[in-house]
Amino acid sequence: METVLSGLATGFGVALDPFNLFLVLVGCVAGTLIGALPGLGPINGVAILLPIAYSLGFSPESALILLAGIYYGAEYGGRISSILLNVPGDAGAVMTTLDGNPMARAGNAGKALSLSAIASFVGGTFAVILLSLFAPVLSAFAVTFSPADYVALMVFAFASLASLVGKSTVKTLLGALIGLMLATIGIDANTGIPRYTFGIPDILAGIDFLIVVVGLFGMAELLTLVEQQVSGRLKSLPVDKSFVNWADLAKTKWTIVRCSVIGFFIGILPGTGASVASAVAYGTEKRISDNDGTFGTGDVRGLAAPEAANNAAAGGAMVPMLTLGIPGSGTTAILLGALLMFNIQPGPMMFSQRPEVAWGLIASMYIGNVALLVINLPLVGIFARMLTIPQQYLTPMIAILAFIGIYTIVGNPFDLMMITGLGVFGWFLRKLDFSLAPVILGFVLGALFENNLRRALSISGGDWWILVGNYKSVLLYVLAILVVALPIYLGRRARRMEGDAV
Repeated sequence: METVLSGLATGFGVALDPFNLFLVLVGCVAGTLIGALPGLGPINGVAILLPIAYSLGFSPESALILLAGIYYGAEYGGRISSILLNVPGDAGAVMTTLDGNPMARAGNAGKALSLSAIASFVGGTFAVILLSLFAPVLSAFAVTFSPADYVALMVFAFASLASLVGKSTVKTLLGALIGLMLATIGIDANTGIPRYTFGIPDILAGIDFLIVVVGLFGMAELLTLVEQQVSGRLKSLPVDKSFVNWADLAKTKWTIVRCSVIGFFIGILPGTGASVASAVAYGTEKRISDNDGTFGTGDVRGLAAPEAANNAAAGGAMVPMLTLGIPGSGTTAILLGALLMFNIQPGPMMFSQRPEVAWGLIASMYIGNVALLVINLPLVGIFARMLTIPQQYLTPMIAILAFIGIYTIVGNPFDLMMITGLGVFGWFLRKLDFSLAPVILGFVLGALFENNLRRALSISGGDWWILVGNYKSVLLYVLAILVVALPIYLGRRARRMEGDAV
């Protein structure tokens, strides 16, 4: 404990330097704005601003503090477009749309934004505290996860989808299957054989996540608005001055605590990230708390769960990067690259050899979380006022954001046609009452599932028994079976008891 306290003292001495404090605030504001733009997300924000931080001649600790501020600022910002426009800012914000957007449509945009800010603050702060106290121990556990264990974790995540969203379990699983199919498009990394490319060279490298999320959510939402406008069913959304109250906080307090724990521990597993954490947290909380079937219709617990989890996962992803030099997510992979650019080798020795960098970053995360809460809460009313924009003007605004955002990042006109095609497909799925969240999660988890399955079978020489070769895998498979079977059993038992009572 003395080591931790002395390290934090060193870190706060670095983070509270006026220039570094200024960089924390700049990173938080810039990250919030970047996260609010559909499709950009933290990974692109950090990637875009990394060359700037390096070329300006910042010290390593100052550059990392700025980039980290952008990272968790973007995690905060992703909720804005998710709640107001039903367009997730990044993969971790997909689950936020399920209850956040219905709240906004019901006139509670201010309440949704302020609650998500508080849940994000608690999740992020919880993660930084655990990062400070237990980083080396947790890293040692995280690296014991083999490819076979990751396969089991993905199976558990897919099982969680079974009753995650939507009214129909079959449609939910079909949506996840569609996402898995989209994830297989491109050249097979092992054999070099093109899969489902139909001779189109632009998709040989696969379909980028940004294309899928902006197409299925952003463009599908745009087409839905156009359809409502043409048919005369377009209604202005009610906006009031609602703000989260003590009753909402009391209702969500244990949700936030549980999902912060889930998000952090999933975040420390290399390669998982906020998308997996928010999906598992939402599914877990729905099973624990959704006794009235209100999740997906604007339940405050359904909003708090993914918001706490994805910010806790962002902090958890820092654990393997700082202590082992293994990136826990795509964004921390870029942060790892930033450290290497400054000739700093992440790992256990960094805390003793370069404490000003390691502990300065951790201390800046404490400050950044407070700064984000202070910055975002007063702006809730301004963000909510976006919904007062007439929707005939909001429609082209979504289109402009989608097309400019995609073209700026990928620079390929074919991808503009791709998001349009996926938008039509997403609109068609919505007409059939499919939830689009399982499609996105199937796409994100599908690549992780396939890559780890191939690695596991390569290690074992094709022996499938490796998938159940240790206690972690078996435990996750048992949990997956329980997640699917237990609700079915309890539902039948409840119906039987009702029949006996009659």
